Amino acid sequence: MPDYVIRPATLAEFEIAVDWAAGEGWNPGLDDAPAFYGADPGGVLMGFLDGRPVASLTVVRYDANYGFLGFYIVRPELRGTGLGLKIWDAGIRHLGGRIIGLDGVIEQQDNYRKSGFVLSERNIRYLGRPRPTADAVAGLTVRPFAPDDWSALAALDRRHVPAPRPAFLEAWIKPEAPETRRTCLVAEQDGDLTGYGVIRPCNSGYKIGPLFAPNPGIAASMFSQLTDLTPAGSEIALDTPEVNTAAVAMAEAAGMEPAFETARMYKGAMPKLPMGQIFGVTTFELG
Repeated sequence: MPDYVIRPATLAEFEIAVDWAAGEGWNPGLDDAPAFYGADPGGVLMGFLDGRPVASLTVVRYDANYGFLGFYIVRPELRGTGLGLKIWDAGIRHLGGRIIGLDGVIEQQDNYRKSGFVLSERNIRYLGRPRPTADAVAGLTVRPFAPDDWSALAALDRRHVPAPRPAFLEAWIKPEAPETRRTCLVAEQDGDLTGYGVIRPCNSGYKIGPLFAPNPGIAASMFSQLTDLTPAGSEIALDTPEVNTAAVAMAEAAGMEPAFETARMYKGAMPKLPMGQIFGVTTFELG
């Protein structure tokens, strides 16, 4: 009888799951693993069959009320054997009675519904090699994040996500490791921080996420300057909520095309978020 053990992974073991995600075509960022892992180390689960890693699931507890599920992967040769359901059940137990969010592939919607998840909206990944230009916005400055921005940025972030996420944000916005290649830009208008965006290199090209802005003009200015940080001709991905029609229009005006989509679903009370200000979600894996 094979021995199947589910337990929290080490960071080195989680790197294996990130490689699996790359193999699935999810194109993770080159520096994603430490930031993802640090959000909730006890919620990075892996299943080991006779000591060999064969399944993964992240179930990040952001606070006492909300968690996010991602990285649900079973090695292809073992799918349909029940190993995935076992790690899924372990993950749901880890999250307890929290509201749970996920970004799932469309084909799995029915299975997620059976587990109590309800569709909120579709997220569309737009891909392209944009070099957009944006009209000037009066009083707007887009500049790199500075340490003094931290409190204002954390408060801004909280308005766009269902729960505070300081541990993740610390790593995502102002990482300590000098080799981390993410760049954060903030939008400042009339002395107030009104938006921010992050761009990072991935296995293929770059991704922008999140991109939060109060209106399309500021979003377009940030989007333009974020893309300018990459070498000319770079492929860039932006994951946009379909319900934000201005975000979709911005991506299409930049010559980007839909390449992939997920179903944002929740189990429990549906969070009320300012979807018109979410021009790019942070990640499909952690919300």
